[in-house]
Amino acid sequence: MASRSHVESTARIRRRVKAKAATRAALKAVIMDKSVAPDRRFAAQLKLAAMPRTSSATRIRNRCIITGRTRGVYRKFGISRIMLREMAAEGLIPGVHKASW
Repeated sequence: MASRSHVESTARIRRRVKAKAATRAALKAVIMDKSVAPDRRFAAQLKLAAMPRTSSATRIRNRCIITGRTRGVYRKFGISRIMLREMAAEGLIPGVHKASW
């Protein structure tokens, strides 16, 4: 199980990304718009660079919602491969069952 601080850090980053998403999108739109004056685009670029790094969506790390494990996490379920196997074997995930042929 992941340490509590890592899980809380990831949650904190998710909150910051959500809070700053609109601002980042607006700045990126100005930067990509070729019809905007170059000095205004450059100012937007500087503002974007001045924002906290943890407000970028690429800083989010996928974690298992049960154990906090970072590796082998299935996006569809939000849980790690280990928990997926255990829960599927116990019949806790609807529509998922062990293959047999």
